[in-house]
Amino acid sequence: MIPNQAELLAEYGPREAMEYDVVVVGGGPAGLAAAIRLKQRATQSGKEMSVCVLEKGGELGAHILSGAVMDPIAINELFADWKERGAPLNTPVTEDRFLFLSASKATKTPSWMLPACFQNHGNYIVSLANVVRWLGQQAEALGVEIFPGFPAAEILYNDNGAVRGVATGNMGIDRHGKPTASFQLGMELHAKYTFFAEGARGHLGKQLMSQFDLNAGRDPQTYGIGIKELWEIDPKQHKPGLVIHTAGWPLDNDTYGGSFLYHLENNQVAVGYVVGLGYENPYLSPFEEFQRYKTHPDIKPFFEGGKRLSYGARAITAGGLQSLPKLTFPGGALLGCDAGFLNTSRIKGSHAAIKSGMLAADAAFDALANNREYDELTAYTETFEQSWLKEELYKARNFKPAMAKGLYTGALLVGIDQVLFQGKAPWTLHHKHADHTCLKPAANFKPIVYPKPDGKLTFDRLSSVFISNTNHTEDQPIHLTLKDPSIPVNVNLAEFAGPESRYCPAGVYEFVKNTDNTDRLQINAQNCVHCKTCDIKDPTQNIVWVTPEGGGGPNYPNM
Repeated sequence: MIPNQAELLAEYGPREAMEYDVVVVGGGPAGLAAAIRLKQRATQSGKEMSVCVLEKGGELGAHILSGAVMDPIAINELFADWKERGAPLNTPVTEDRFLFLSASKATKTPSWMLPACFQNHGNYIVSLANVVRWLGQQAEALGVEIFPGFPAAEILYNDNGAVRGVATGNMGIDRHGKPTASFQLGMELHAKYTFFAEGARGHLGKQLMSQFDLNAGRDPQTYGIGIKELWEIDPKQHKPGLVIHTAGWPLDNDTYGGSFLYHLENNQVAVGYVVGLGYENPYLSPFEEFQRYKTHPDIKPFFEGGKRLSYGARAITAGGLQSLPKLTFPGGALLGCDAGFLNTSRIKGSHAAIKSGMLAADAAFDALANNREYDELTAYTETFEQSWLKEELYKARNFKPAMAKGLYTGALLVGIDQVLFQGKAPWTLHHKHADHTCLKPAANFKPIVYPKPDGKLTFDRLSSVFISNTNHTEDQPIHLTLKDPSIPVNVNLAEFAGPESRYCPAGVYEFVKNTDNTDRLQINAQNCVHCKTCDIKDPTQNIVWVTPEGGGGPNYPNM
């Protein structure tokens, strides 16, 4: 028999516990900004405040993936002297280009026709992973305790049902779920308030939304899968500060998506592709579409003579204001992309994440100063409603629902909404369907034949995962769990032609033949880059992503 958590606690427990004023789950921009803001307020007030940050990656920034063009508005508020402190915002945007692609041509949108959301004057092209590492240094200098390599695996509740902290995952469990000689129970971290800043489709955030019905009255959340490569290119092709976005080919006009190509310092470019996970065709492969995109005659020249340095993938929350859940619950709050603060129209979320962390931190600090604990931080929601972040998301609210209507109709609607009405149209469009409900039976489509990779410009999944530095301990439970092991073959393969083998950008899911010629799903969990696409797009919601052992997953150096 495989022991469950209660049995493990009975035999090996109790778990050790540490007490804090605030525990932050997730060491990204939102979580670190919250921790920093709490310590800043405590220092200003001459108060003691204990704050810790749990990060599932082996180090801060290891799991951080973003384009990224960063609006400095929030970091200006967090650190007015960020330049003097050496924040790695080194490449100001110098030029914006927006291209509509056909298979052989690119049509540039005139600058005067570009909506404000596509204009990046005053913004910076950054490695968000490096920005996060810098934020971590600032947090530690203020006295924040940071524990990388310790994923929060369980939410703890007090007798009144309020969140009272989290527990980290057990270590030393073998592939079959049994303790090994190196077994260690996880540790409990108790807090008066607990912040969840896990990023898009957070494992614990999803549980909290269900536990406290935080999505009541909201539109379904929608997501995209963002796939990114970092390249070093020929200096002759490099234009520091150049920002290029595209829409159109290689996707059909009914499928939401587009690309980014950002020129950083040191002859490096970040190139990536975002595909909305509400697509219908089960034969579509976001990874293969990204590889095809790079072969476009107006894009390919940037990479000639270049070298691919790194690869990664991550889901993004794209529903916007209509899909934003209730932010608070007894004992805690959702921050950043765990809630869904990304501005899809601008393809930017780091500034929103930082601002949400600051707002939550202010609410928690004021509550603690008044000797409150475990209650709802309603001031967080109230200050958000009065903030520039709410105003920005309101202006962007119709972008994703409009673009979901197809490229040409969507572009027309976005033009009316963003140019004519400046984002203040007297109507609000809504999301009607969760992404996993949108997939149609394979019988409705023809298989898509994708070109074979050439190993120079286009690549396969496994060589891509290799340069993401992804690693998981071999002998541990598979963290991609199935509610019903029969569904992948009996439903997903039979009806949808096995879409998990295509929507996963890391080759985790593979249908193979048994010796009797029947099919089975093989899960190569060691390949997982923690993008969460499977948890989102699986048509039966049979796949549930849970936290692996600490430190597992990708290790992005400059992504």
